[in-house]
Amino acid sequence: MNSVFITRRIPDAGLEILAKQCEINVWPGELPPTRTDILQHIQTADALLCLLTDRIDEEIIQNAPNLKVISNYAVGFDNIDIAAATRRGIPVSNTPGVLTQATADFAFALLMAAARRVTEADRSVRAGAWKTWGPTTLLGADIYQATLGLIGLGRIGQAVAQRARGFEMRVLCYDPLLPSESIPQGVEMVSLERLFAQSDFISLHVPLTPHTHHLINAQAFQQMKPGVVLVNTARGAVVDMEALLHALLTGQIAAAALDVTDPEPIPADHPLLKLENLVIAPHIASASTTTREKMAVMAAENILAGLSQQPLPNCVNPQVYEVN
Repeated sequence: MNSVFITRRIPDAGLEILAKQCEINVWPGELPPTRTDILQHIQTADALLCLLTDRIDEEIIQNAPNLKVISNYAVGFDNIDIAAATRRGIPVSNTPGVLTQATADFAFALLMAAARRVTEADRSVRAGAWKTWGPTTLLGADIYQATLGLIGLGRIGQAVAQRARGFEMRVLCYDPLLPSESIPQGVEMVSLERLFAQSDFISLHVPLTPHTHHLINAQAFQQMKPGVVLVNTARGAVVDMEALLHALLTGQIAAAALDVTDPEPIPADHPLLKLENLVIAPHIASASTTTREKMAVMAAENILAGLSQQPLPNCVNPQVYEVN
């Protein structure tokens, strides 16, 4: 029976699928396994089901002689050395599509929370600062008919654009990889510089690549329209965190709302956490019960396909089938 190492407990819907056909070894801890733990458990595994918190590099892949498939419980896969896996003939999969709507919901929730200073207001009330209604108390930004700039227009970006239409927002987008025939109606494709200059809200929906690493840096903040709100549900390192701190402290931007940080988790003593104009969450954009169960099922089905030497339903390195 094939052995599957699972680096954290996933919803039972996925575990039950695997347990019927495989011997499953689930890491029991709340925190991710250490590198040493992964190296130890991967030596006898036929399949690996990992999370975005697990760094699966070439050394780990080379120390897994029986490994036939890697299934990442996430849409992004920057935590895995795809080239190393491909050289070994190991297909790698992700879980796209199923978390699109949940993530788009949360991106818009962050946008609204930052715009209307919801978490700041909550803290104020809990601290006993609410004495009376005031005409200038906690004034925020209008969302209705504002301009939303989307950086990246994949599945999640397009879902956020759909939500923006309900608020009659003008939607701008920068995505140089998107074919012109795939541009949704009501979305205006612009240069990055124009998006920075005209957007009231900017929401990030790009994968982490060498090109997008620190895409939002000091120069980018300088080009942004005064009063802009930045939302990041993509990857933490798309934003230069030191530049973000400076932009928030100096008022270059009005507020930021983050579901991801760099590093992750963000240290409890990080100076960003002292700022009132920051809304932050612990990487929970896809954290709806239904979505996480669908991700577990998809991850399990990818594993079974790989162990059966069938093409993975969601393969991120299809060239592996050409090489081998």
